[in-house]
Amino acid sequence: MSSEYDLISLRARVVELESRLDFLYRKLGFEYVDNPGMADSQIIALLRKGNKIEAIKAYRELTNTSLAEAKAAVEDIESRMQ
Repeated sequence: MSSEYDLISLRARVVELESRLDFLYRKLGFEYVDNPGMADSQIIALLRKGNKIEAIKAYRELTNTSLAEAKAAVEDIESRMQ
């Protein structure tokens, strides 16, 4: 009986934490990227076309990061492509 109660309690806690996290994302203006692999595939497509600046812009929009962080991330993706 105790383990069933523990499971129910954990599920309730997860729901509460997800709700708080959603609130924080909205309050801070962040957008959660559910599938970071999809973000990488969009960036890779832009890099293959030679659009590094567009890739950095897209990365910033997808991940809500600073210009420096986006540039570093895109350059990391670009280095793994070679």
